[in-house]
Amino acid sequence: MTEERGTAIPVDEFPDPVLVYAVEGRDAYVTTANEAFERRFDDAPPDTPLSAIFERFGVVDTTGDEEPLTHLVRGNRVGLYLDGDGDRGPFFVRVVPSEADTGYLVFCDLRECPDIQEPPAVDQVGSVISHDLRNPLDVAKAHLQAARETGDPEHFESVADAHDRMERIIRDVLTLTREDVVVEPSDRVSIEAAATDAWRSVDTDRSTLDLTGVLPTVTADPGRVRRLFENLFRNSVEQGTEDGDRSSDRGDEAASESGVTVTVGTLENGFYVSDDGPGIPPERREVVFEPGYSTQDGGTGLGLAIVERIVAAHGWTLTLTTAECGGVRFEVRF
Repeated sequence: MTEERGTAIPVDEFPDPVLVYAVEGRDAYVTTANEAFERRFDDAPPDTPLSAIFERFGVVDTTGDEEPLTHLVRGNRVGLYLDGDGDRGPFFVRVVPSEADTGYLVFCDLRECPDIQEPPAVDQVGSVISHDLRNPLDVAKAHLQAARETGDPEHFESVADAHDRMERIIRDVLTLTREDVVVEPSDRVSIEAAATDAWRSVDTDRSTLDLTGVLPTVTADPGRVRRLFENLFRNSVEQGTEDGDRSSDRGDEAASESGVTVTVGTLENGFYVSDDGPGIPPERREVVFEPGYSTQDGGTGLGLAIVERIVAAHGWTLTLTTAECGGVRFEVRF
């Protein structure tokens, strides 16, 4: 190993413990430890393998989907969760790759972080960023390469669809990582118009929208109400499509050729959204609003969590029940 490697930032200027490392082969090795690290931990002299540092902790986890050393060797920017080194920690460690296979590990003692009464679901959001966002990104890359090789313009449509999905995922993650969903209930919002506009913006496949009764008008945030309908519609359509795909696998072509019917109807002092899809079993109704919960391949599990927050931010109530036809029914009361 080389004994001298320069660092771009004087590590002793960091108030938090910092290790500077260099990658060699399948491991990484300490090149410098700042004074804060030496005060907080046992010595980590130069050439100490980072694998040996990690072994000091009973719990080593990462926001990525590989082992910590794999991410370090690849130069990935990830976060690490370390706990179990005596009475110190737990720690969140930021991996900051630099140039020429070097980088920094910046330690933050989670006990010194301010308490948050209702913190966002960090593990679910991390899963979305590390897994769900990667899937449409890989799809876009594959179709872009195919477009270059074949010149077929249809591949660009698939790239655009993948980018739309990534934008929706990012928007959902940003909504959930904010402490509150901000609403500005300053306009008179027609529930019928909001539902119709939202339906046009959702990929509804073979499904249909049915508006019944005289739908109310309410003082609300129009953008948030439209977002509420978009997420409820996507939930119904995607659940129905998934059930239709299973029917197709069983040879039930009639079931697979027709999408779900989504109904928006009036309630006393409110409205409901229902569908004739497979429904949600009673035992799952307590968890479907939890961020990250999804039964679909590639689903983020954020849509219904956002619906619940939008409803709560307006001061409304949300009830999940079974529709008369056996599908799902969401009731919103003002």
